[in-house]
Amino acid sequence: MQHQLLTISHHVARITLHNPPANVLNLSVLKELELVLNELEEDEYVRVVIVTGTGRFFCAGADINELARLNTARGGSEFAVRGQSLLNRIERSDKPVLAAINGTCVGGGLELALACHIRVAVVGAMLGLPEVKLGLIPGFGGTQRLPRIVGPSKAAEMILAGESLSAEEALRIGLLSRVVSPQELITQVEAIAASITTQGKTAIEAALHAIRGGLDIPLAEGLAREAELFGRLCGTSDKQEAIRAFLDKRQTRVAHA
Repeated sequence: MQHQLLTISHHVARITLHNPPANVLNLSVLKELELVLNELEEDEYVRVVIVTGTGRFFCAGADINELARLNTARGGSEFAVRGQSLLNRIERSDKPVLAAINGTCVGGGLELALACHIRVAVVGAMLGLPEVKLGLIPGFGGTQRLPRIVGPSKAAEMILAGESLSAEEALRIGLLSRVVSPQELITQVEAIAASITTQGKTAIEAALHAIRGGLDIPLAEGLAREAELFGRLCGTSDKQEAIRAFLDKRQTRVAHA
């Protein structure tokens, strides 16, 4: 892969965006991400995925030169749908995807992070959706995911003003789960990933399914889905082993593929 680095260890895959200087999401990068996701979806060894970047940027969004060439409604819509489809795959993944935001995270870069299930950023990172400054709106899901995470009022302020937030402010409004020093970023994100890999695979998949599905349906339907998934898990060997381990005061023996 020309623009990405992929490493896999201890059931955790790390995708590192490497498209200097700003790790933009041009069509080549999007195609490569699609291929990487295909590979990881089929890899039973991988339980958790981490996405991060190189240098001072996590990702600065779409390539401005490619945006300049989008001069028709059809071309623009096709570009947006391609990006949305890719990020939808990340959001709907049965494997938790963690964003390790190592620096500036704006435009399509923030939309990529929004599609991830857990977001951790370094102190000093800036996050925003500045598309209005280019006469556009976020096209890779930002207008839909951001309000669901931070609420419609704050999302509207960010999108309509096009201004970026500090990592500390993003943490305060729930956009991030942690803010850490640059030296601790990968260590802390890998620790979260390692903790997830010790849990039963079926329970993790069910939890992700319940969380993401519940955001788009009424509470009553979400509760019914949660109860159904809870019931399915009650009959699994993972659940039986976890309960026995708890009662025996020992570590759970998780079966890895």
